[in-house]
Amino acid sequence: MALSLYQIAVDAHDLPGLARFWCQVLDWKVLFEHPEEIVIGADEHAWPGIVFVPVPEGKSGKNRLHLDLSPDDQAAEVDRLIALGARRADVGQGSDVTWVVLADPEGNEFCVLRPKTSLSA
Repeated sequence: MALSLYQIAVDAHDLPGLARFWCQVLDWKVLFEHPEEIVIGADEHAWPGIVFVPVPEGKSGKNRLHLDLSPDDQAAEVDRLIALGARRADVGQGSDVTWVVLADPEGNEFCVLRPKTSLSA
């Protein structure tokens, strides 16, 4: 295949703050920093990365695209992420789901799943 997922772009107001948050969440590092974009990743050769770009408007409504994270221990990871600055979010998921919806410091929702071993389970 001649196409690969290179990076995920996230609109932001506080690029350094949001980049630091996600670096802590994923145990990644800042790979490139400029006033108009900050790129983070596990390694400069490990795709995909995340790029934070400035926007003037605030977030409105539920994300149309979000990240799903798979931890070893869901409850412990949710506690760690909340301590880093995430907050619980209600997007209509109900109380009987197996994932936890959180929002990053700028309100972007993401999910902490139960532990996963494949993309099909």
